[in-house]
Amino acid sequence: MIRAKLLSGRDHSQLGGQELVAEWRAHSNGYLWLDIQSEITPEIRELLLSLGCGELAIADCSRNSHPPKVEEFEHTTFILFRGMAGFDDDLTLQPQQLGIWVGHRLLITVRRGHSVSIAQFWDSREHQHLLQTPPILVLRMLHYAAGRYLDRILDFDDTLAELEDRLPDERSDHALRELVTYRSRLRKLRRIFNYHQRLAEQILNGGTAHMGTGRDAGHHARRDFFDRCERVHSLTNMYYEICGDLVESHISISSHRLNNTMKVLTIITAIFVPLSFLAGVYGMNFEVMPELRTRYGYFVVLGVMLTLAAGMLGLFRRYRWL
Repeated sequence: MIRAKLLSGRDHSQLGGQELVAEWRAHSNGYLWLDIQSEITPEIRELLLSLGCGELAIADCSRNSHPPKVEEFEHTTFILFRGMAGFDDDLTLQPQQLGIWVGHRLLITVRRGHSVSIAQFWDSREHQHLLQTPPILVLRMLHYAAGRYLDRILDFDDTLAELEDRLPDERSDHALRELVTYRSRLRKLRRIFNYHQRLAEQILNGGTAHMGTGRDAGHHARRDFFDRCERVHSLTNMYYEICGDLVESHISISSHRLNNTMKVLTIITAIFVPLSFLAGVYGMNFEVMPELRTRYGYFVVLGVMLTLAAGMLGLFRRYRWL
């Protein structure tokens, strides 16, 4: 599906399809937003090439998965952004690749499915004037998309706090499995948000001829976009590290409990080893064993065994092993 919005005056706009491209070319002061919701077919590729989109950028946009990037060409600046088709509370992300070309009077968006960020600005009349400054419109859309990520990441704080409270419970294996799963998903999100932060940093510091440079009118919009991407990336890093710390804490607590259990078993074994030795010696079936004929030998051996056990218990307590 190809739809277009042509702004030929401050308050005069037209909605239509690919036919508006020819009308836009006829108006030297018109602004065109071309929104393509489709795979890049040969026909769409020819249309994009005719509008000044770089062939390499079209190839990158055609791939199912490509790292987010920003690249300047002669007639347009190409931005590849990783949006979201779905982002559940358990941090399961269904990514959506969004290709954007920005020119002086041109904005092209390409995606394979429904985009909430694009719909937010396409259907809102109050943002229509932003078509006169396509870079600002792009920055607002990307800022909105990053804000959706931010809301989900902030909601995860409550989930993490609940898991942290459940960890001290001895039956916390389920919580540990959840933490390991969240840590794996945060690792993937951290990689995506790292690309987004670098993209926003390049737009802010380097800029392009089409997105603006320095402290021009779009500087604050570029700064806002960078700040939001930086915050999402830092929060993801923080939650990733917290999950790792909680997993290590749980393993340390489990190891401590196991060490205590092994210590008690070792002490019991240490006490009964000499007692078992005495019992084994006097349990041998030799005929010539002088102690076997002693009248009170049984009670003497029992006394020795009890004294030995009590002495070892006292020694363990003295060294605070018990």
